[in-house]
Amino acid sequence: MYTLRRRVRFYETDGMRVAYHGNYLNWFEEARVEYLREGGVNLNELMAEDIVFPVVEVHVKYLKSAYYDDVLFINAYLRKLDRASLRFEYEVKRESDGELLATGESVGTYTSISTGKIVRIPKERLVRLIEISKEDQIHG
Repeated sequence: MYTLRRRVRFYETDGMRVAYHGNYLNWFEEARVEYLREGGVNLNELMAEDIVFPVVEVHVKYLKSAYYDDVLFINAYLRKLDRASLRFEYEVKRESDGELLATGESVGTYTSISTGKIVRIPKERLVRLIEISKEDQIHG
């Protein structure tokens, strides 16, 4: 699991100080990118090798509202990992009371920038990511 701690910014809210629902996808992405970085997968390096990592499926279940100035924990769990795709699950919790605000999941795949076709990443590039995600896969 990777946990991203962040504060809801004013511009992320509506007139009632409630976080706009689309921001949750951005927060998921922030946590996912940092998880990958922790696992030794640097997106800049992949792009230099003609590889991007588009999300091909995403789901969010909204349970409670996040508000302006709330401090949130976005937990990312890497539930499935292979050389062509990754499946993450997410939880968004408010720091002050531990309230679960949203859950979600995303599926992404490695894709060639030039051809748009799915590519496989060499397993040796994923060694660290496999190691840090073992617990997520056991409990997922």
